[in-house]
Amino acid sequence: MSKKLSEEKKEITRKLLETYDIKTTGDIQSALKDLLGGTIQEMLESELDEHMGYGKSEQNGEKKTNYRNGHKPKTLKSTVGELAIEVPQDRNSTFEPRVVPKHKRDISEIEEKIGEVESAKFWLSVLNSLKNRGVRDILTICADGLAGISEAIQVAFPQTEYQRCIVHMVRNTLKHVSEKNRKAFAADLKRIYHAPDEETGHQTMLEVKEKWDRIYPNAMKRWVDDWSAVCPVFKYSAAVRKVLYTTNVIESLNSQYRKLNSTRSVFPSDEALKKALYLSTLQITKKWTMKIHNWGMISGELSIHFEGRLI
Repeated sequence: MSKKLSEEKKEITRKLLETYDIKTTGDIQSALKDLLGGTIQEMLESELDEHMGYGKSEQNGEKKTNYRNGHKPKTLKSTVGELAIEVPQDRNSTFEPRVVPKHKRDISEIEEKIGEVESAKFWLSVLNSLKNRGVRDILTICADGLAGISEAIQVAFPQTEYQRCIVHMVRNTLKHVSEKNRKAFAADLKRIYHAPDEETGHQTMLEVKEKWDRIYPNAMKRWVDDWSAVCPVFKYSAAVRKVLYTTNVIESLNSQYRKLNSTRSVFPSDEALKKALYLSTLQITKKWTMKIHNWGMISGELSIHFEGRLI
């Protein structure tokens, strides 16, 4: 879903294109790098102004007990590459920067917190749209690790449970594992999400992490960091878990659309493409009305977990 730029933002974009002579994606990367570095630099200077009690070009009316003492070069690691900045100093060495604390060189974490806030706004607008269209309650939302989704759910549907898609968790873990170790690693991951309860699952997860950390030190990071969004699945029986722990229905829909496009890449008109997508959707959605195996038992279990909410 694209968002229309305001006239003010369009003007800023035009100025950026002109100032940085942007012609390629590489030029965009360089511009973002320069802008990020410049923004951090200005924030550091403002922080020192606040610490000193007066601006760089102003005079201190009171008797000075501390002075500006030049700058110290520092290289930061960010998602757009390395940034060279100059950290302002004071003579008494009492200045403690907040935007980039002393000894901190990797700011990608700070950038991610800013992606999360913006993403949370987007997902909140999506969930509010559902509410405006009549959705009163959602028992569980199963999703991939979408930035900001958890915060948005808490605001829009505070009773809703957020469950990480286990299939995506496994896939994201294995994509950096070599072919020779993938089968064994996948078997170990299966032991986690097939555990009988959360305590066993968590202990198994730690064991798997310890086993593979030497070869793949970051492979299990998401399982550790996102455990609170993984663990809800353990309170359910195996039958309910199969219903809840994956978003594969949506993936299947998208896969069918891609298949349609790959078999016939040229359509005589927009109308022809719309008709083809419509017919394809009719075929796919037939499966959505098929009965779920053991639905009586599953609905009974869900009605206990979500008492008074399952209609």
